[in-house]
Amino acid sequence: MSQDPEQTPCEPDHAPVNPLPSVVVALFLLVIGVEAILALGARGIVGGPEAVGWRLDAIQSYAFSGDIFDWMVANGVWPAEHVLRFFSYPFVHTGFTHALFVSVFLLAMGKMVGEVFGGPATAAVFVASGAGGALVYALLLDDPLPLVGGFPAVYGLIGAFTWLLWMSLARIGANQMRAFSLIAVLMGIQLLFGLFFETGKDWVADLAGFATGFGLSFFVSPGGWARLRARVRRE
Repeated sequence: MSQDPEQTPCEPDHAPVNPLPSVVVALFLLVIGVEAILALGARGIVGGPEAVGWRLDAIQSYAFSGDIFDWMVANGVWPAEHVLRFFSYPFVHTGFTHALFVSVFLLAMGKMVGEVFGGPATAAVFVASGAGGALVYALLLDDPLPLVGGFPAVYGLIGAFTWLLWMSLARIGANQMRAFSLIAVLMGIQLLFGLFFETGKDWVADLAGFATGFGLSFFVSPGGWARLRARVRRE
């Protein structure tokens, strides 16, 4: 059952067991399940000799490609197998460590958002943020590297959690900018890594995913649309 989003999301739950929302479990199983199959195949445990190339095949078939997006826009053709890439790339990762970090953030952020938003809205934030991150990645960059991994979608959940904090701080009259501390720290860490290591431009998709999740929360949170209309009328 969803809660009032204007309540503080970090209020303690006195139940002895506070299980993860089912939609978060389902998303986690998809992420870790795909990674398990690819990792076992790479080690020759399943699938035979040809399974060694499963990860590369998965990236070629399901990763988001800016070049393919540009081709679709230029030709006005939108094949389903390429449109699918907007929604499939968050479940394909470059390796176990990549998938593990995504899973940790998914479980942590998904739990806090899912307990307030409910299952359908949490799934909508995850899926829309992944697609939004890919779209901005393609529009702003001319990067031939494919976009893979669930960080843009997970950053959408971080955006939704930031929205919850933002609303809670507004309710008590505190400085709402404090709600953005988490995303500021995460972006700072990515910038630091970019200075010392050869990293890609995935941070553009991550930031776009965050913005998508934050903005979408105005509409998909419990009572969000009615609250937004009431605020517009007051103004």
